[in-house]
Amino acid sequence: MLVTGASSGIGRAAALALSQRGFTVYAGARGPLDYEGVTRVELDVTNPDHVEALRELPIDGLVNNAGIAVIGPLEYLPLDELRRQFEVNTIGQLAVTQACLPALRQARGRIVNVSSIAGRVALPLYGPYSASKFALEAVNDTLRRELRGAVGVSVIQPGAVVTPIWQRTLDVTELPPEPYAALGAQLKGMAQEALETGMPVGVVVGAIHHALTADKPRARYVLGQDARIEAILNHVLPARLMDRLIARIVEQS
Repeated sequence: MLVTGASSGIGRAAALALSQRGFTVYAGARGPLDYEGVTRVELDVTNPDHVEALRELPIDGLVNNAGIAVIGPLEYLPLDELRRQFEVNTIGQLAVTQACLPALRQARGRIVNVSSIAGRVALPLYGPYSASKFALEAVNDTLRRELRGAVGVSVIQPGAVVTPIWQRTLDVTELPPEPYAALGAQLKGMAQEALETGMPVGVVVGAIHHALTADKPRARYVLGQDARIEAILNHVLPARLMDRLIARIVEQS
């Protein structure tokens, strides 16, 4: 198995769990790893040389987990930041998939794309991150329909998970200027709360393992009560009503 973004969070936990369950695991990471039992592969998903080297790996499964989070109001968002968000979360994921597909086809293997409920429901100020995950959803669905079972394709859509990605994002994110300052403070509070009350990373790891090994893996794994409620409401409510509901939730945070 190849797990990208394996230095921390979901990727680290998935690589460790798969290794402990007897898989040979290639752990893609830009820096050193703080654990053993896997084979580290130097991997920045935006580096063409790193990605090209993946063609040599004899893998049966790919976990596309590498990702970053850029947040801020779209009105003031530097476009280079939006490009960086897409390069890592969407384009980099597809580049890795393209490099690995020959081996995966030969093995009739599996691809698991780690997305987010933010790929179906966009919150204010999370536009860059959500846009990259919405795009990853389209990539995932298209791959599944193009590969037609020659390689299995599943997507993981968790709600709030206790991982370092949001703490790193909060550490480098300044509150936006007016008229977004109050909204920014409220959403920072929501993100901080998620670090304390989000689902354990093991729930996501369990879904990844199921998608890689089950006889009939799901096309989509929506994880967490918050994610399931958001997905249902976004499907059934008119857009204007969903807008008001999100505004109320944010104002109460």
